[in-house]
Amino acid sequence: MVKIGIIGGSGLDNPDILKEAKDIELTTKYGKPSSPLKQGKIAGVDVILLARHGREHTIPPTQVNFRANIQALKEAGCTHILATTAVGSLKQEIGRGDFVIIDQFIDFTRLRKLTFHDTFEPHKPVHTPMAEPFNKDLRNILNRTCEELQLKHHEKGTVVTIEGPRFSTKAESHMFRAWGADIINMSIAPEAILANEAGIPYAAVAMSTDYDCWKEDEKPVTWEEILKVFKQNVEKVTRLLTASISRIN
Repeated sequence: MVKIGIIGGSGLDNPDILKEAKDIELTTKYGKPSSPLKQGKIAGVDVILLARHGREHTIPPTQVNFRANIQALKEAGCTHILATTAVGSLKQEIGRGDFVIIDQFIDFTRLRKLTFHDTFEPHKPVHTPMAEPFNKDLRNILNRTCEELQLKHHEKGTVVTIEGPRFSTKAESHMFRAWGADIINMSIAPEAILANEAGIPYAAVAMSTDYDCWKEDEKPVTWEEILKVFKQNVEKVTRLLTASISRIN
């Protein structure tokens, strides 16, 4: 049976969208997840919502217990994970409010737990393939649904994940552009790595909210601007995910 874990999920806990909703308190061997799991149904499909930074956004990016979050979704029986994330654009053509269906990441974090494997069993090392970290079938569903809903989107893109909570310097922003990154955020790489280690198909919808600080004719990014753009577009994210969920099998 399909059960979809949604990380981020702003707007999706609306009682008109999430039916038969209830909270589940769960503690894993890696600790507690960022928030209680909210279980319910969307379009008749079992769904688990998890607020990455806590329901009141009290957890800074580096302090998110990504291992507990992914482990909690696994223990709750999630067969797939869809993530939502606000990102800065590193390309002129990716405008504010555009969606990017991410296909690659560059991990520029330094302080996080990036694996479930703190030790190996004797003579049994575990090295998870990561050439294609985002599930192709889920990405195809998200792209097809974007097209049908006429949502402006980019079929693929490389995200660079930085530590945060500070934003980039101009030198860093230009460096990430030179590396070939399309967008920038503070969360996706650890999540994608751990979901792959856990064997759960994972895909992420990124919403561009700003131009980081590389663009000379734009003001450098601020949290207030990110929040403003995200709130203006949260209804589109909700429509995309609710329409996609029923297509996952």
